[in-house]
Amino acid sequence: MSTSLDSYRAEFPVLEKLLYFNHAGVSPTSVRAATAVREWMEDVVHYGVRHERQWEAHVAHTRKLAARLIGAAPEEIAFVRNTSHGLGLVAEGLDWRPGDEVAVATSLEYPSNVYPWLHLKDRGVEVREIAAREGGVTPEAVAAALTPRTRLVAVSSVQYASGYQTELEAVGALCERAGVLLCVDGIQSVGCVPVDVRRSRIHFLSADSHKWMLGISGAGFLYVAREVLPRLRPVLVGWRSTTDAWNFNRSHFELRADALKLEEGSHAYTGIYALAAALELLLEVGAERIGARIRELLTVLDGELRALGCDTGPAPEHRAGILTFLPRAGDPRPLYGWLSERDVVLSLRRGRLRVSPHFYNQPEELERLVRLVRDFKGA
Repeated sequence: MSTSLDSYRAEFPVLEKLLYFNHAGVSPTSVRAATAVREWMEDVVHYGVRHERQWEAHVAHTRKLAARLIGAAPEEIAFVRNTSHGLGLVAEGLDWRPGDEVAVATSLEYPSNVYPWLHLKDRGVEVREIAAREGGVTPEAVAAALTPRTRLVAVSSVQYASGYQTELEAVGALCERAGVLLCVDGIQSVGCVPVDVRRSRIHFLSADSHKWMLGISGAGFLYVAREVLPRLRPVLVGWRSTTDAWNFNRSHFELRADALKLEEGSHAYTGIYALAAALELLLEVGAERIGARIRELLTVLDGELRALGCDTGPAPEHRAGILTFLPRAGDPRPLYGWLSERDVVLSLRRGRLRVSPHFYNQPEELERLVRLVRDFKGA
């Protein structure tokens, strides 16, 4: 018998103080993740490096958890500081040629998935615009952007501002037929909805843990499909990038063949311990249950806000964990400030209020939000 989702609420004391609907921004972490970090810190305080082998074993365990969450193999996972770090490793590590093109919806994407590609201009790489439609990237728009020079399509799994969920399976199939690499910013989907990199034919996916994964800032992972690993040159190398990493008595520069070649030096153990605890929690609950719960919450919220005359979007069939809305009065800023003063945590993105609950939120909390929106008397 599965554990009730509401039983996990004790893991998130933030609920004692706030109505928290900002997991697309920065999530509160769980008690178990905080405990994992404290226990590692206590180990360092009292024993120094004595238990380093245990730390390394925990790193390997975390790598397996990350791989399991997205349907990958552990050797395809490299730990990164954040989503930008992972995307940058891809952008700078491929063997670009003058005249190559990258297809990106620059008008829509979060800067992390725009700037690494624009930075390639001095290497002769051109960025070709994917036309944004209804706040999202559609397979048709991707197809229209492809040319014989396209080497890579870069897209977010879910658009941060609109909440529009990309049809990754369709885009992946399209890229496969065209012989084009697919790089995904997965920060708004991993931990929120089921992700399967194999089924979606994704070559690269980067995501860090401080949003839907319920971890902390500074810890994330990059997936690199095994078939393209030989094509990705490490931007930075160090002792950990090599095949004989723990032998410090000789210089033997032979890069690893797996994604671990992208990890040049000592790990940020605090972030990885927190990430392991966060991933264990997500896998314990289950991606399907998490996605279903969030959809249920947003369906209720959508109907209630529409009844108040609010403009909500995108359409439910294109939605993952984000619902954006405009109040009937139009300008969302006064309402945003008023809600913040009443301990409601959400975001204001591109002129719309953004609500992003997680599986441990309850319908009653969304109903409280609706009542506050209804009671607002501002202009």
